[in-house]
Amino acid sequence: MERDTFPENAQNREINQMKKPELLIPASSLEVLKTAVAFGADAVYIGGEAFGLRAKAKNFSMEEMQEGIAFAHAHHKKVYVTANILAHNEDLPGIEAYFHELAGMPECPDALIISDPGVFQIAKKVCPQIDIHISTQANNVNYGTFLFWHSMGAKRVVSGRELSLSELKEIRAHIPDELEIETFVHGAMCISYSGRCLLSNFLTGRDANRGACTHPCRWKYYLMEETRPGEYFPVEENDRGTYIFNSKDLCMIEHIPDLLDAGIDSFKIEGRMKTALYVAVVARTYRKAIDDYLESPEKYAANMSWYREQIESCTYRPFTTGFFYGKPGTDSQIYDSNTYIKEYTYLGIVQESSREGCCLIRQRNKFSVGETVEIMKPNGENVQACVLEIFDEQGGSMDSAPHPNQELHVRLSQMPAAQDILRRKEMHLSD
Repeated sequence: MERDTFPENAQNREINQMKKPELLIPASSLEVLKTAVAFGADAVYIGGEAFGLRAKAKNFSMEEMQEGIAFAHAHHKKVYVTANILAHNEDLPGIEAYFHELAGMPECPDALIISDPGVFQIAKKVCPQIDIHISTQANNVNYGTFLFWHSMGAKRVVSGRELSLSELKEIRAHIPDELEIETFVHGAMCISYSGRCLLSNFLTGRDANRGACTHPCRWKYYLMEETRPGEYFPVEENDRGTYIFNSKDLCMIEHIPDLLDAGIDSFKIEGRMKTALYVAVVARTYRKAIDDYLESPEKYAANMSWYREQIESCTYRPFTTGFFYGKPGTDSQIYDSNTYIKEYTYLGIVQESSREGCCLIRQRNKFSVGETVEIMKPNGENVQACVLEIFDEQGGSMDSAPHPNQELHVRLSQMPAAQDILRRKEMHLSD
């Protein structure tokens, strides 16, 4: 921890008068969107089938997008749609047609996330009724840039990850109250400046700035001398390893007071490629941390070990506070591996529970009769349960469920509710 959890200036403020920040959660699919809403999101950001920076994500068809927006609005939540590629000439007609489709939906998205000025102008012309948020991809790192986008009609600007909390606080002091600041507070860090990267394009021909990044910053590199082809020499900054670009993941769960004190309006979680389990864990944990602190700083402090335990229960890399407390050093890099730490395996989301004592799930990973699993609930409870019986769609009894995406009826020793998540704790050699 870089500094005290409770800075003096936050302690001296009236906590109950603080503006409650939005908790903004990513969703890769309709199922994950519903999970995000159930587990505490105030808003969800999603991508359509084109023009976003996560081309490899499942993303939403127009029909799924309509259903997701209707679901979120029915629960008084918002949906933002990414259209944040750096557009080339050939992209512009398609973007205009896409925005016409979004504008004609029965329920429109609450905002478009845009980085390109040309795309911004198209959105202003085609769908003026939809708010525009300026993506972090636009490199928003000073209050002059924030003021420029405000003058153009943007409602919100997503800050660059390279900003410290003191810089964010200075930006807040120089911009109108109605201009919102959205800031990443959790998830993967990009090695390149606010995500603008040519490495993927150069090495693989896939353009990170148009949604096709291959994440070469996570690769393991060797050096080869030109006259000795095939003879590889390790590239090492020190004796810990060779993953020279591999950043730790951002995590600010221990620093909610400082984020609030900086005047951030929306706490953004990274992860549009992540599973429903990841989304549920992170949304639930940050939801409780924010609410606890606004209720009582003492309650927030008392629950800190629970927040840490929950955040570390989903797939993650070691954590860092990024640039928030100054420029990160070598301790923010991971030199010996590019893999995630995995504490739990995601088994599925409960679709419905029946009076016969079974729940319907779409299974994600293998589990068997007799295993102990955990029912993860939106209210913060984690309930241990034994798998008593498994039945396929035709009612046939099964000893195990080895096939991903199979719909199953499962009888557990404890009855879950719809939208609960089933997961299994993994045993490690150190356990």
